[in-house]
Amino acid sequence: MKTPESPSQSSNRPNPNPLPSDKLVTGATSKKRLRAAALATSSCASIIIDSPNSHTDLIKPDPIPHDPSLPSFNHPASADVIIRLSLDPASDHSPDDVVLYLHAACLRRCKYFAALLSDRWQHHHENDAVSAAAAPYRINLEVPPAPGAMEARISVLRLLYSDDFASEINTASAAIEILPVALELLFEDCVRRCVRLLEAVPWTEEEESRVLALVPLLSEEESKDLIARVSGTNNSGEEMLYGLITSVIHNQNMAYVKAFVAKLLREFSSRSSAERVLERAFQGTFKVVKESMEDYTSPGVRGDHNETEAIQRLNLHTAMTNGRHLLWLVERMIELRVADAAVREWSEQPAFTADLQRAFRDDAWRNIVPGLPGVLLRCTAKLASAMASGTILVAAQVRKKLVNDWLPVLIVCKDNISPLTPNNRPLYLDLEETFLKIISTLPMLDAQELLQQCLGFSTRNYDDCPHLVMAFNTWFRRAARPSQGI
Repeated sequence: MKTPESPSQSSNRPNPNPLPSDKLVTGATSKKRLRAAALATSSCASIIIDSPNSHTDLIKPDPIPHDPSLPSFNHPASADVIIRLSLDPASDHSPDDVVLYLHAACLRRCKYFAALLSDRWQHHHENDAVSAAAAPYRINLEVPPAPGAMEARISVLRLLYSDDFASEINTASAAIEILPVALELLFEDCVRRCVRLLEAVPWTEEEESRVLALVPLLSEEESKDLIARVSGTNNSGEEMLYGLITSVIHNQNMAYVKAFVAKLLREFSSRSSAERVLERAFQGTFKVVKESMEDYTSPGVRGDHNETEAIQRLNLHTAMTNGRHLLWLVERMIELRVADAAVREWSEQPAFTADLQRAFRDDAWRNIVPGLPGVLLRCTAKLASAMASGTILVAAQVRKKLVNDWLPVLIVCKDNISPLTPNNRPLYLDLEETFLKIISTLPMLDAQELLQQCLGFSTRNYDDCPHLVMAFNTWFRRAARPSQGI
């Protein structure tokens, strides 16, 4: 009859390979899972001890429901395997160790223990009498000194006795704690339950970081839903932001939503992405405004008078609606200091500004969209003020072109309308002052050319136009200065 080996014999005998490939690798086991198995081998530092030892740290049997055909968890009387969970593998009796009395029939449910025990169990099955008389096998498992590590290993070992995974793995935090241990021990049923729950429930920001750290240990099939949840395409953030902007600017009564999207833009993680999205929205909206005014000022022959009039009204309403959107976009771009492209675009509009001059010289638009001139001048004033204050820095040629194209529109509006700002100060007067400030930044010859076009800023008497007087005095003072040529 074969007798158990003595402690000295056991210590001198080489440890068996706990993860033989012919026992663990089955079917479509992935390379990632094999890496997890290797991790289990090194971190658990498992050894089988064939003789009994003293046990002082016991875990009471757990009441978790289990398969009645299987023995109870941590039942000393029937246990044939004793597992010591040790935080200090160098010590045989650490006060922090946990000793569990378990059963091979349950442990074999995970591939790690199935492989660890299989070769030795074959000898005992050859002789039932010997198997009954033999002392329980003892396995030492190293536990990393991390918060919750011991509890997670006990939970996984307890789950080997039950099919009721839902009672133990019922929150994201529980699944995150248990999943690494289930991967180490190759407990596939437990891994599947953890992954399914993590895919289905919300995460906190901290939990998301921990899930991402676990993804490399999962197979491609297991991790695909988790990855899809946290990984977008290269420009998905921009597309989402553009969709929000488009939704906001093309819906009425969205003031609160506009404020919310403006906050998102301010706090967006990538300033360059926000800039691209705003420029894209600006270009599309500006194009609609320009096309509408072009169609209004140059209507084609489309039928009778009533039909033509209806189309003209539609063009004006389209220009007005999109002009308001344009103003909101310009404000956001200036706020984020990403309006350089908008300024350059606004300064290269000789055809558009010519259409505006033709439109505002007649009275047809007054009863349809009386606020249209004010909206477009406000866009101009916002961009021009940002230039004059240094918020937007562009070349002198761009500054000159903006004043050159929009100054005639301002003059036409002054002659025909008087749009008011909220404080009842004429909008054109604000824009006059801003244009004169920009002119003062230009080379002398360019400033001379544009100042001559600003004579219309003077009103009924000298005292009504101090901004114009100051601009001319500044120019003449500079002109009187001796040449500083090199």
